[in-house]
Amino acid sequence: MKDLKATYKTIMDDNFPEEMKIIFDNQTLTYKKRTWKIEDDGLLVEKGLRYGENPGQEAAMYELVNGNLVLGDCKFIMPNNSLVSGIDESMLLQFGKHPGKTNLTDIDNSLNILKYLTKPAAVVVKHNNPCGAAYGANIAEAFDKAYNADRIAAFGGCVAVNETIDKETAELLESKYLEVVAAPDYTGDAIEILKKKKNLRVVKILDMGNLQKFRDKRFVDFKSLIDGGIIVQQSPLNIIKTKDDLKIAECEYKEVKYKIDRLPTEKEYEDLLFGWSIEQGVTSNSVLFVKDCVTVGIGTGEQDRVGVAEIAIFKAYTKYSDLLCYRKLGISYKELELQVKSGLKDYKLKTEIDEETNSVKGGLIGSSAVSDAFFPFRDGVDVCISQGVSAIVQPGGSLRDFESITACNEANPQVTMVFTGQRAFRH
Repeated sequence: MKDLKATYKTIMDDNFPEEMKIIFDNQTLTYKKRTWKIEDDGLLVEKGLRYGENPGQEAAMYELVNGNLVLGDCKFIMPNNSLVSGIDESMLLQFGKHPGKTNLTDIDNSLNILKYLTKPAAVVVKHNNPCGAAYGANIAEAFDKAYNADRIAAFGGCVAVNETIDKETAELLESKYLEVVAAPDYTGDAIEILKKKKNLRVVKILDMGNLQKFRDKRFVDFKSLIDGGIIVQQSPLNIIKTKDDLKIAECEYKEVKYKIDRLPTEKEYEDLLFGWSIEQGVTSNSVLFVKDCVTVGIGTGEQDRVGVAEIAIFKAYTKYSDLLCYRKLGISYKELELQVKSGLKDYKLKTEIDEETNSVKGGLIGSSAVSDAFFPFRDGVDVCISQGVSAIVQPGGSLRDFESITACNEANPQVTMVFTGQRAFRH
């Protein structure tokens, strides 16, 4: 065990080159390896990534420094637009030790979501998936809502916000166990508070204040194969910007036209747009639920759509009961279960929390469901409707869209549904 713990502190050798060039026919992109001079165990060490996804994996991060790639009618992102790859020592307000790959990819996916959000927002990411995201009247409120959306998964996570972190927000952050905090700026009071957590990585990324300029920029997306091959694709673009980009669900099947009876309310449109923005950073297959511009349950990376909807629902109930337990008793729901089992707590306490959670269906009543691809059958839609959702957003395009539309129109009260006309897979 001692040796295992030591692996997490070990800086891997780095045999990757200082510069990397990728040639597309007669066009060349040039990348420079990012390193940092950081004190590690009393020594000033210049090094790039500490290790890759796991200890024992060498890794390097490269910043695009030269090249202007145009393929067909697609002009890819140019140099001098760096975010995570441009992090230097001046932006590491506190980093403690050299970062690993997951620290930086978690920040990157946070920015991938935040670039679509236009109000004070916070995203908590763990293992490159959001566990909570929220709008707020200010950044402190946004973080509080995002964290409490799933405080279990948020433990040891990465938090990113799209506005300056002030004293109030810093006090909330300091009271949690987190690995990374990223923001466009920090007040002086905030920095002093956050530095009390010696192992907390505090990162300032200046261009975070202008993230929306990145929403329509494509980058070259690589996927390496186990045989050494590479698949190259354009990065996706989210075409949904306003409610006018969403289409009321309708289709035709065997010469019969089907259309959603009830139009979304303004509140539902707001949740649907917010939820589709969060969906851009979730591993597919995925279904998530949002309410009042806060995530309620996020299902990720499953092979079937009805299954991932059921997982998202299970997580919503689990997170609701845990937060309820913590607010009432100051302990987690799992701790309560253990104490009830051992006779230290009355079983009625658990029963009361279970009953309250079930009565509000884990906070899902009145929520909006978001699916990154179409529902191939109505079963996934029926599962969502059974939990009291009022609106659904999905790409549309299934041969059985008429079944999903019928399910929404038959629901009591009726459920509304809109199509995006685009899929949001992310593997």
